[in-house]
Amino acid sequence: MERWVRSCRHELLDRCLIWNEHHLRHALREYEHSTDTHEALNQAAPLRTVPDPITDPERIIDLNIRRRDRLGGVLHEHSQAA
Repeated sequence: MERWVRSCRHELLDRCLIWNEHHLRHALREYEHSTDTHEALNQAAPLRTVPDPITDPERIIDLNIRRRDRLGGVLHEHSQAA
Protein backbone atom coordinates (compact mmCIF):
# COMPACT_ATOMS: atom_id res chain seq x y z
CA MET A 1 0.00 0.00 0.00
CA GLU A 2 2.83 2.38 0.80
CA ARG A 3 4.28 1.85 -2.68
CA TRP A 4 0.92 2.68 -4.28
CA VAL A 5 0.55 5.85 -2.21
CA ARG A 6 4.11 6.91 -3.09
CA SER A 7 3.46 6.26 -6.80
CA CYS A 8 0.13 8.09 -6.69
CA ARG A 9 1.70 11.12 -5.06
CA HIS A 10 4.66 11.21 -7.45
CA GLU A 11 2.76 10.51 -10.69
CA LEU A 12 -0.49 12.37 -9.96
CA LEU A 13 -0.84 14.52 -6.88
CA ASP A 14 2.53 16.29 -7.18
CA ARG A 15 1.65 17.27 -10.77
CA CYS A 16 -1.96 18.33 -10.36
CA LEU A 17 -3.75 21.03 -8.37
CA ILE A 18 -6.77 19.43 -6.71
CA TRP A 19 -9.71 21.82 -6.34
CA ASN A 20 -12.10 19.88 -4.10
CA GLU A 21 -13.14 16.40 -2.95
CA HIS A 22 -15.08 15.71 -6.16
CA HIS A 23 -12.03 16.57 -8.27
CA LEU A 24 -9.80 14.41 -6.03
CA ARG A 25 -12.10 11.41 -6.38
CA HIS A 26 -12.24 11.85 -10.16
CA ALA A 27 -8.43 12.12 -10.39
CA LEU A 28 -7.96 9.02 -8.23
CA ARG A 29 -10.43 7.02 -10.36
CA GLU A 30 -8.55 8.05 -13.52
CA TYR A 31 -5.21 7.18 -11.91
CA GLU A 32 -6.50 3.81 -10.75
CA HIS A 33 -7.88 3.06 -14.22
CA SER A 34 -4.68 4.10 -15.98
CA THR A 35 -2.39 2.02 -13.77
CA ASP A 36 -3.74 -1.47 -14.42
CA THR A 37 -1.69 -3.94 -12.39
CA HIS A 38 -1.11 -6.23 -15.38
CA GLU A 39 -0.45 -3.47 -17.89
CA ALA A 40 3.31 -3.63 -17.41
CA LEU A 41 3.18 -7.39 -18.00
CA ASN A 42 1.39 -7.01 -21.33
CA GLN A 43 -1.94 -8.06 -19.76
CA ALA A 44 -0.43 -11.31 -18.48
CA ALA A 45 -2.08 -12.50 -15.27
CA PRO A 46 0.25 -13.82 -12.57
CA LEU A 47 -0.29 -17.46 -13.58
CA ARG A 48 0.12 -16.88 -17.34
CA THR A 49 3.49 -16.55 -18.99
CA VAL A 50 4.78 -13.15 -20.06
CA PRO A 51 5.20 -12.77 -23.84
CA ASP A 52 8.74 -12.92 -25.19
CA PRO A 53 10.35 -9.49 -25.57
CA ILE A 54 10.78 -8.09 -29.07
CA THR A 55 14.52 -7.98 -29.77
CA ASP A 56 14.58 -8.06 -33.56
CA PRO A 57 15.49 -4.54 -34.78
CA GLU A 58 13.21 -4.89 -37.81
CA ARG A 59 10.18 -5.57 -35.60
CA ILE A 60 11.08 -2.79 -33.17
CA ILE A 61 11.15 -0.22 -35.99
CA ASP A 62 7.67 -1.27 -37.12
CA LEU A 63 6.02 -0.91 -33.69
CA ASN A 64 3.02 1.39 -33.72
CA ILE A 65 2.58 2.75 -30.20
CA ARG A 66 -0.39 4.96 -29.40
CA ARG A 67 -0.60 7.32 -26.45
CA ARG A 68 -3.85 8.37 -24.80
CA ASP A 69 -3.72 11.37 -22.49
CA ARG A 70 -5.78 11.27 -19.31
CA LEU A 71 -6.56 14.09 -16.86
CA GLY A 72 -5.54 16.74 -19.35
CA GLY A 73 -2.17 15.13 -20.08
CA VAL A 74 -1.09 14.49 -16.48
CA LEU A 75 -1.43 10.74 -17.03
CA HIS A 76 -0.70 8.80 -20.21
CA GLU A 77 -1.74 5.35 -21.39
CA HIS A 78 0.36 3.61 -24.02
CA SER A 79 -0.78 0.71 -26.15
CA GLN A 80 0.38 -1.07 -29.23
CA ALA A 81 -1.92 -0.49 -32.20
CA ALA A 82 -3.09 -3.61 -33.99
